[in-house]
Amino acid sequence: MAEKYPMTRQGFERLRQELETLKNVERPAVVQAIAEARAHGDLSENAEYHAAREKQGFIEARIKDLEAKISFADVIDIDTLSGKTVTFGATVKVEDEDNGTQHTYFIVGSEEADAARGAISITAPLARALLNKTVGDSVEVNTPSGSKGYEILDVSFRSTS
Repeated sequence: MAEKYPMTRQGFERLRQELETLKNVERPAVVQAIAEARAHGDLSENAEYHAAREKQGFIEARIKDLEAKISFADVIDIDTLSGKTVTFGATVKVEDEDNGTQHTYFIVGSEEADAARGAISITAPLARALLNKTVGDSVEVNTPSGSKGYEILDVSFRSTS
């Protein structure tokens, strides 16, 4: 049996919506574009035809990728989680022990990671270091620029719609 991948309900819905858009909007549009390009005659020098075929390849590959990710998703409802131990779905406030700056991270599945909104993958070094720790614990994380220490200030669970 294949391994399941943790994912928030919101992340799962985003993937599902992208898949539906690709199947119901993008795929039919590219099929139409290919048909129109074919109507222009000689395909060997038809740039529109080749561009549409290339786009079709990307769409079909992404559909296959999304279908696999959805089928192996282990959807976890963050709203049902609680506690003070860092696990998947936790929002963790940490303080950099070197300079005192504070950061808040949301631990999500690898498909949902988005550094701009503070969502880090459960497989990221920082997330792995934080897992199973509680408020007051310190963790060391090896980064490209050296080892960094963080103290956990808060752990909470809340939906991120």
